[in-house]
Amino acid sequence: MFVAFGASAYLYCMNYIEVQLTLSPDYADILTAELAELGFESFVETDEGLNAYITEDAFLPDAVDELVARYASQTPITYLTQTLEKKNWNAEWEQNYEPIEVRTESGTSAEQSVRVRASFHEPDPSFTYDLLINPKMSFGTGHHETTHMMMQHQLGLDHAGKSVLDVGSGTGILAILAIKLGAADALAFDIEEWAVENAIENAALNGCADQVRVFQGTIAGVEANERFEIILANINRNVLLAEIPTYVTYLKPAGHLMVSGFYEFDAPDIVAKAAEAGLTVQTQLTRNGWASILFRQSI
Repeated sequence: MFVAFGASAYLYCMNYIEVQLTLSPDYADILTAELAELGFESFVETDEGLNAYITEDAFLPDAVDELVARYASQTPITYLTQTLEKKNWNAEWEQNYEPIEVRTESGTSAEQSVRVRASFHEPDPSFTYDLLINPKMSFGTGHHETTHMMMQHQLGLDHAGKSVLDVGSGTGILAILAIKLGAADALAFDIEEWAVENAIENAALNGCADQVRVFQGTIAGVEANERFEIILANINRNVLLAEIPTYVTYLKPAGHLMVSGFYEFDAPDIVAKAAEAGLTVQTQLTRNGWASILFRQSI
């Protein structure tokens, strides 16, 4: 499995560090999430475990040592590192990036589908929606389980004429899909400058630049008087637990909050926090140990 968290012209001929981890397959997903928090950008599952890649200037050996030591008490785990020779990472990415296909659950009354592709892929008219996403170093191509489930939730939710907020937008994929699904407008934000630039570029690629506003910052940067029918937050457990009450203040009555970025075993904590904020569960999806939940504001 290849998980691309980012690739672009920014990655052309950059020095990269490859960390080769030998570990149980059961720990591959959680180590992927942990390493992503340390700035690792892409991952390849191997027969031995997991290879992770990070730019040389962002690599923190002590942080990796600490992470491995933390899990060594739970499972046998070792790792090696090597500096990779400079190469055209765009070509490497294109070789591994396959289009992603997302559909509503089979048997639904009006099955919807979306195909996420890069600009070098040919379109496929058999899908209801076509998304062009050229990631840089930002999360969100649909390859990861969390993004896939968020999109699956979106396909089953009425977006027509609604205002959408995309929290931690990465490539902008969820905000762009919202517009494709008929949303009137979307506000997206991310803490990383390059993610903001990437989301703006992807919105333009999909012909919705005028409907997707993007800014660099956090939820604190959203105007206090703004309200949304749909809020999308594909982040992580800790941020969600801290910020769900804030998200709810931006929801219109009977609005929906869609969240992911956490493991299935963390779902009860997320549900409890959401219930405290007046939200009820509409749908919960799981995929390879990850979870995503669609909430609705209680009336």
